[in-house]
Amino acid sequence: MNNIYLSIVVTALMTYAVRVLPLTLLRKPVRNSFLRSFLFYVPYVTLAVMTFPAIVETTAVRAAGIAALLAGILIAWRGYSLITVAVSCFSVVLLIEMAVSWF
Repeated sequence: MNNIYLSIVVTALMTYAVRVLPLTLLRKPVRNSFLRSFLFYVPYVTLAVMTFPAIVETTAVRAAGIAALLAGILIAWRGYSLITVAVSCFSVVLLIEMAVSWF
C-alpha cells in the first residue's frame, strides 16, 4: 500500500518539476530563433502524439480509424471548422464499420 502513495508523490513531484524548471532556468526572453520555433511547436506535437494513436486504435475496425484520420486531416487542411471535422470523422467511422458488419 505504501508503494501506491510513494508512486503518487513521486509522480506529483516530477510533474511539478517539469512545469517549474523552465520558469526558473529561463528568466530572460529566448532570442535564439531555432529554439523559439521549437518551443512554439511543442504543444501541437504533444497533442498530435497523444491523439493520433487514439484515433486509430479506438475503432472496432482499424481501417475505419485510419480512414477517419486521413479524412479529418484533409477536411481540416481545407479550413473547415472543428465541428465539421469531428462530424466528418465520426461519419467515416460509422459508415466503414457499418459496411464491414454487413459483409
